[in-house]
Amino acid sequence: MKLLAAISQHGLGHLAQAAPVLNALRVLQPGLELTIWSGLNPAALHARIEGPFEHRHEAADVGLIMHDAMRVDLTASHAAYQAFHADWPARVQREAAWLRAQAFDQVFVDVAYLPLAAAAQAGIGSVALCSLNWADIAQAYLAERPGAAEIFREMNAAYAAAGVFLQPEPSMPMPQLPRRRGIAPIAARGRNRRQELIEKLALPATCKLALLGFGGIAYQSKGRLPELADIIWLVPDDWGPERADVIPFSALDLPFLDLLASSDVLLTKVGYGGFVEAAVHAVPVLYMGRPDWPETPYLATWLEKHGNAAAIEEPVLFSSRVETAMAELWRQPRKAAIRADGAAQAARHLLARKG
Repeated sequence: MKLLAAISQHGLGHLAQAAPVLNALRVLQPGLELTIWSGLNPAALHARIEGPFEHRHEAADVGLIMHDAMRVDLTASHAAYQAFHADWPARVQREAAWLRAQAFDQVFVDVAYLPLAAAAQAGIGSVALCSLNWADIAQAYLAERPGAAEIFREMNAAYAAAGVFLQPEPSMPMPQLPRRRGIAPIAARGRNRRQELIEKLALPATCKLALLGFGGIAYQSKGRLPELADIIWLVPDDWGPERADVIPFSALDLPFLDLLASSDVLLTKVGYGGFVEAAVHAVPVLYMGRPDWPETPYLATWLEKHGNAAAIEEPVLFSSRVETAMAELWRQPRKAAIRADGAAQAARHLLARKG
């Protein structure tokens, strides 16, 4: 089986969904010939995707251009969509010719739409998978911008061309998609290495590990993490400052999923990857609300049902109030880890539709 997988580079959440599917497919199809079309850097792809693959290192979609993990750059996003859709029919035709020349058996996306349009024109089967689609997301921000209506028409037509659109729980409804199908949640698992971390960092056994993760998108810190008794902050490398209680990821040399499995709380923004991976590991979540993000009500409702979670305002993270928020979260009766079998379900869909 020769497969093209096109993965959005808008942070790491799309990779967090797609990689477990590709890994499950390789188990079912050991001879899989895999090409990844994504603007993500090779190190990020190899950290999540097992086995060899070719990499077409360029964007397969726009997503959104971000000021930081919480804030959309509306002007830059609009300009990027205008450029991406310039002479759209010719672009789709070129990509269809490339797909035919590469002799792919199937196209799989999370959730780039250009490859779907090209696959339809090339007569190659396609499977889309995601908790969202970029037409719905971009329209929420850019609907009133010049030329947006035609861009969204082209996007929606591309998504409608998918042979099936798999919606892992929890997903946006997306009622406009003609061949959508719900599947179980998708999440990879890490290994609890808490004791190893405690010994490596010479920390007291009673300390709490608070992990900060914003989905692979840089975050423009609005303050300084508070110094709290018995709280150790595990943070992306650009967070700083260097303090005994603030430990950058690079100093830990462990996969993010192992850090998550070893932590007492995840502090994050609203996002599929962080929410579902935390629920799979039964790790409580404090999250910053994103009222403008179209997925927010669906993801937040799901996490409150299946995990231990609470929303906080952004300034709380940088004040002593975060200590109270974490304490209240830890006092909740701990909910059991969820099962996440969606990757295996999606892999079986891909295998059943090959050729």
